[in-house]
Amino acid sequence: MIDLLLQYGLFLAKTATIVIALLMVIVAISNVGQRRRPSDEGDIDIVYLNDRLRDYGDAMREYVFDKHALKAWYKHEKQADKKKDKEQKHATDESTRKSRVYVMNFHGDIRASAVESLRREITAIMTLADPAHDEIVINLESPGGMVHGYGLAASQLSRIRQGKLPLTICVDKVAASGGYMMACLGDKIMAAPFAVVGSIGVVAQMPNIHRLLKKHDIDVELHTAGEYKRTLTMIGENTDEGRKKFKEELEDTHELFKEFVHESRPSLDIAKVATGEHWYGQRALALGLVDEIKTSDEYLTERAREADVYVVRYVQKQKLMSRLGMAAEGSVDRLALRWWERLQQPWW
Repeated sequence: MIDLLLQYGLFLAKTATIVIALLMVIVAISNVGQRRRPSDEGDIDIVYLNDRLRDYGDAMREYVFDKHALKAWYKHEKQADKKKDKEQKHATDESTRKSRVYVMNFHGDIRASAVESLRREITAIMTLADPAHDEIVINLESPGGMVHGYGLAASQLSRIRQGKLPLTICVDKVAASGGYMMACLGDKIMAAPFAVVGSIGVVAQMPNIHRLLKKHDIDVELHTAGEYKRTLTMIGENTDEGRKKFKEELEDTHELFKEFVHESRPSLDIAKVATGEHWYGQRALALGLVDEIKTSDEYLTERAREADVYVVRYVQKQKLMSRLGMAAEGSVDRLALRWWERLQQPWW
């Protein structure tokens, strides 16, 4: 029995090794393909959310209503559609139309790589959106990341504010650090009750293996032109002066972050909230970091009752091998992230 279990375990180990190797090959091929593909290949995809919500309702009614109630409902809907078509024929002036809500989804990673799609989506929407009638909604989910990446992402949202278009930010899970840098630009910020919000701070860490190299008689030479061209290094010997300068740079970045948030939301007690801490939705509301406790589903469903709601996204064209590679890479990332979250997040 023990021999059987050992053989079975060995078989599983070999299988896992083969699968991982194949995934690595696919990811490598995908990365090569992505480097060769022009970055501007893609299309704007638009979904009319009102129709999707109506389809959901029709599916529920067909299952729940009896035959007579269903017939009466469809009769009522047919009359309503005729009335709507008649009103649209007479509404020749653009100013008399229904309001439009344009929705974009931003799922941020450490590099804020989704900004490449966001910038195109915003450009497309701003060719048509009217500040007097329309609204833009961003479903934002991001724990933050690199300063320059999220600085660019926030700058894209600044374009919306400069265009005088009403901007609503919905946070269902997390808008922390660079994610909150983006969120604070909203005219309204809505968060789910237990969404993570805040973390207005800056962090940097760097391993240093100088002592290990020195132990094995390996010398590292670092030559720079400019007193502070390099403050800290991974393999060279770090100095107290270099550490001090690196800390000064972090503090300066934090000051810029605080100034940006305070300019966007002047009512905030910036000294109280810019400590690097994060808060759940209800606490964030009390501190003024958000304006209302509500999920994106609830808000968009409400808006669809009175406005035309369109979900806009930029979709890149990808070849088969590229799609397979991204799927494999995403599976590995999700597996690693799932275990990391289990280790880091509090349990109920």
